[in-house]
Amino acid sequence: MRSLPAAVLGCLLLAVGATGCSSLSGSGDKGFYTGPGDVNVVEAGSRGDPVDLQGEDLDGKPIDLADYRGEPVVVVVWGSWCGPCRGEAPDVVAAANQVGDRAQFVGINLRDASTSTGQAFVRRFDVPYPSVFSPDGKAMLQFRGTLSPNSIPSFVVLDDEGRVAASILGALPSTRTLVDLVDDTASESTDAVDG
Repeated sequence: MRSLPAAVLGCLLLAVGATGCSSLSGSGDKGFYTGPGDVNVVEAGSRGDPVDLQGEDLDGKPIDLADYRGEPVVVVVWGSWCGPCRGEAPDVVAAANQVGDRAQFVGINLRDASTSTGQAFVRRFDVPYPSVFSPDGKAMLQFRGTLSPNSIPSFVVLDDEGRVAASILGALPSTRTLVDLVDDTASESTDAVDG
């Protein structure tokens, strides 16, 4: 595992109920951490158990990350109230479109008061993937050790077994960064078959 800056690592080590780190920039009135876009890659032999996340999407339909085993999954943590999330939305959508069927994107919509605000965000930015609606933020508990409950925006790339292969804490550095993480993760499966 590549090391994280001490300030970010300190935030990740906070108790799950933490509301923020005073030494880091926040995203405003929601008490969430807006990081610098640090990329962390977890080597295949060091990955933990598969992430187990189920919920309902913004339309009330069930969604389960286990349904996507066999392909990489990009988990996008966002909220319609989050300025950096709005700012990077076109780049995230571009990454999802570039990745195409090489991976599935799934969002986690945090702290929005209703599904209608999340749906408005999806329409505004033409988001092509479903999102788990988590107004209480409990969906983040599935990412202990990778994300803190207040890590927004952030991204997690899961391998084809559903294990955390990479993460980006904070705003997306670039569309290319996310596409490259997906391609690197997807190539692991290909390398295993070819090897």
